[in-house]
Amino acid sequence: MTKFEALLKQFEKALRRFREVLQLPKTDVVRDSAIQRFEFTLDLSWKMLKSFLEEKKGLVSTSPKECFREAYRQGVIEYDDEWLKLVDRRNETVHTYQEEMAEKIYNQLPNALRHFEDLLTTIKEKST
Repeated sequence: MTKFEALLKQFEKALRRFREVLQLPKTDVVRDSAIQRFEFTLDLSWKMLKSFLEEKKGLVSTSPKECFREAYRQGVIEYDDEWLKLVDRRNETVHTYQEEMAEKIYNQLPNALRHFEDLLTTIKEKST
């Protein structure tokens, strides 16, 4: 199994768990869990993309935003600045001890889920 294949498998599992938590009735615990699952799903998404770009295209990206920009340039994903906003939201999650910030981030998670699901579909198509 290649590094990319291993990361793809981890990303799929993280995405499944992220989807699960967003289907639960909202409580503070569910909200906090969803935010944490968003964090590691986003981290796996860009690391999986990074590995794909390295293995399939011979390109190296060193940061999440650079990785998403390179994926746009290479036609791996369609242009959508929402990916860059997701990275910013991920960086904001360190402040989720603030109730308003946690609520703001939680309310944006369904959109993140759609992006992750689209990425999974696209990357599976492009990697075969």
